[in-house]
Amino acid sequence: MARRPLHLTAELVARVERRVEETAPEHPALTPLSDADFAAQAAALLALNPDAPFWVFVYGSLIWNPDFDHVETRPALVHGWRRSFCIGLRTWRGTPDEPGLMLALERGGSCRGLACRLPDSDPVARMERLLRREAAHAEALPTFRWLAARTPQGPVRALTFYAMPSGHPYLDPVGWDEKVRRLSRAAGRMGSCAAYLRNTVEHLEALGIRDSYLWRLQRDVAAAIAAAPPLAPAPSAAPAPAPDPAAAAAAG
Repeated sequence: MARRPLHLTAELVARVERRVEETAPEHPALTPLSDADFAAQAAALLALNPDAPFWVFVYGSLIWNPDFDHVETRPALVHGWRRSFCIGLRTWRGTPDEPGLMLALERGGSCRGLACRLPDSDPVARMERLLRREAAHAEALPTFRWLAARTPQGPVRALTFYAMPSGHPYLDPVGWDEKVRRLSRAAGRMGSCAAYLRNTVEHLEALGIRDSYLWRLQRDVAAAIAAAPPLAPAPSAAPAPAPDPAAAAAAG
């Protein structure tokens, strides 16, 4: 399958790419996880998939920045979930004045991604490392779940991150125009939402995964950046602190 050229080019992303120093925490009311919490949650999640291979379903940034060891990768399809920029960010790739959005899974439709099998050794330690990468607060934990994934070699049960239940405190439902506006302008200590969107679509295209939602989104974000006046330079960023609750991406 020939790769399509993106409307959201590197040159357009460069117009809005910047790193913005943080001035306040994003979620001061959320519940931090302790070392004991991480250990307990790792054991609890593994207990839901006993005596089975440890697969992770990735659909977003974990495709191009997995940051975990895996010994096998397969194309995978999950039903009942779809990609959606639906998690509000006021840090990481956004600020309180110019909030961004993070990719997650929402109910409905289907999603093509990758299933990655982790080594069999020390699953508890591997699970705990994943949890520490994906969550800093207890409120993230209900979004981590095992999903049935179809692969060319047969079905697998795979863990995924930020499969969002309705009414979750991270959710920031906005209309299409506001979604485009945020993704075309927002940036934080880790860079811009536009760069994140381009990276994700580019890597999905390389895998032959064509997501009509993301394709339309990158097209409209490209048009919004092209039509907007240049953004003012951001203040110099401080060194990046540890990830916040909705940092990954997951997630996915």
